[in-house]
Amino acid sequence: MFERIASLTGTRPWRVLALTLVAFVVSAVLGGPVAGLLNSDSDSFSDNSSASATADERLEQATGQAALPGLVVLTESGDRDALSEARSVLEADPAVARVDGGAGEPFTSTDGARVFLAATFAADADADAATEHLTEELRAIDGVQVGGALPAYQEVNENVESDLVTAELIAFPLLFIVSLLVFRSAVAALLPLLVGGLTIVVSLLGLRAVNEVVDISIFALNLCTGLGLGLAIDYSLFMVSRYREEAARVGYTAEALRTTVLTAGRTVVFSAITVAGAGVALLAFPLRFLYSMGIGVMLVSLVSAAVSILVLPALFALLRHRVDALALGRWREALAREAAAEHTGFWYRWSRWVMRNRVGTALVGAVLLLALGAPFLGIKFTGVDATVLPDGSEARAVDTVLREEFPGGGASPAYVAVSAPESADLTSYAAGLGQIDHVIAVTPPVYVGDDTWRLDVHTDDRPLAESSLDAIREVRDADAGHPAYVGGQGADHLDQLAALGDGLLPALAILAVLTIVSLFLMTGSVILPIKALVMNLLTVAATFGILVLVFQDGRFEGLLDYTSQGALESTQPVFLFAVVFGLSTDYAVFLLTRIKEARDAGASERESVALGLQRTGRIVTAAAVLFAIALGAFATSQIIFIKELGVGTALAVLIDATLVRALLVPSLMAMLGKWNWWSPAPLRKLHARVGLSHG
Repeated sequence: MFERIASLTGTRPWRVLALTLVAFVVSAVLGGPVAGLLNSDSDSFSDNSSASATADERLEQATGQAALPGLVVLTESGDRDALSEARSVLEADPAVARVDGGAGEPFTSTDGARVFLAATFAADADADAATEHLTEELRAIDGVQVGGALPAYQEVNENVESDLVTAELIAFPLLFIVSLLVFRSAVAALLPLLVGGLTIVVSLLGLRAVNEVVDISIFALNLCTGLGLGLAIDYSLFMVSRYREEAARVGYTAEALRTTVLTAGRTVVFSAITVAGAGVALLAFPLRFLYSMGIGVMLVSLVSAAVSILVLPALFALLRHRVDALALGRWREALAREAAAEHTGFWYRWSRWVMRNRVGTALVGAVLLLALGAPFLGIKFTGVDATVLPDGSEARAVDTVLREEFPGGGASPAYVAVSAPESADLTSYAAGLGQIDHVIAVTPPVYVGDDTWRLDVHTDDRPLAESSLDAIREVRDADAGHPAYVGGQGADHLDQLAALGDGLLPALAILAVLTIVSLFLMTGSVILPIKALVMNLLTVAATFGILVLVFQDGRFEGLLDYTSQGALESTQPVFLFAVVFGLSTDYAVFLLTRIKEARDAGASERESVALGLQRTGRIVTAAAVLFAIALGAFATSQIIFIKELGVGTALAVLIDATLVRALLVPSLMAMLGKWNWWSPAPLRKLHARVGLSHG
């Protein structure tokens, strides 16, 4: 396959680039509108097969209404005109099934200064569309604030889209400047951005195609932009640097192009497969957010690899020596010095020093990673609600007032749907629920039809507080004498955690198997894949530990412009685990490939490690920095869990490219020596037949 790609791109570069242009235009036209087509419903983080989802479904079927109010209007209790006008707007809308509130508990604040209305939508209504136009009408009324679950979620979506533009505006100029310093040529520096742009546009078309079959969350857009750009730049770096290396050896010839595709191109494809494996692992979870991210990871990794091994070689064939054009004279001299310094460069000398002091450096690296990861043991989880919004958000302000000033936290109680005939007596059951710790009120059982009863359970803290979650667990354990399903925000969060726990082992198994298989095919060793797994886990643990220190414990709130939720959003560690694992394996593939290539060419054990590090050191460091910029730009997001995503991935690649690659890899390979490459005889025979050689 790679021979054919090298031949095609080398002999027909204009045809390849013409087809690329057509693909770009088609992708831009068809994939451009994808943001308006992706799913923006508020259940992206919910398990739709859970007990809380069953509670919602039973109540909606029985009443024809949503289980909880979706929109809240807050106003001063003395402003009767605003209250009356807001009620009229809500009651006139056909999507609104019921409007409650305006007087009495729990609709009046404890000091009597504020009141709220709660609008419940019809079960068959387009609640998102109704929320959008109702919010505009209600905000036009003086003295009215609009909040609730649906307006909050729509604010999250709006912020995500605007944050995406901001991140791109920050990332692209920075990436070009850093690429210019890395490549020391304006033409070469533009190539990764070109590949990144193509990857993003084609990936958006892929998202639209998949969205026709499976609902994709709108949050996948951020991933396609950030990860697509980061991977495209990584792969471009390795392709361009290898082409330059081969050109220095044999000139800007077809042979240089062929060798680049057969070596760096093949490594890029294997790397993309390992990253795509992280996306496959995310499909083990039933939450739309996670499986959408998994599909996004698979798309961008495979698309970025395809663009890198098809478009870049075609450009090399046309540009030839001009790939280094628009470079200062001293930059050309620096490139020549680096090419000639294979046995004297920084990374060669560093790796030799590390291998001489292998035990000490291995201990230092392991202790540092374990120390960074220690806070992970105290991790806490929370869900997506109005608190993920920035402080100036109206929906967040309304949520804060409801939680702090209204009995029972306002309009978000837990509720129980009991499947029982109309003649059932649930009085004693309701009384028992009222005795549970942190439960401050239980509404009398109400028969709502279709053999279904409803009870609302109010707790003394916000729905996602640990005390409220403990109370919901006890409510679920209580015996109603009939099938009972507990719903509400807290119950949904508990079901989300359970779904994450159920999917964790399959996801880990997928990651482990794909990592071991891919690295075995690349190296022929069973020791190196196992060692890579251990180092990946250390990288993930260190990343999580730092995230806990920052976002959970509330450090650098001013610098990063956020307010801590006192926990991490529960899907982010799962997502980050898979992606960071894939990216760590990605860098391992690049490094081990060059080490094995040197070893297959006759270098000794330690010499091959030193040569591998020297040949990849500057490029992997640059790739990590550029990747950190591409995804770290999301640290500017106004949404806290998107900020966690950006900071987490940036930290992970930097940790992997420094502590792991610079300390652990050379020290452990020196300690193991020839045992690095050991595998049982049957597997050696298998690798000889299906594995890859780098000689």
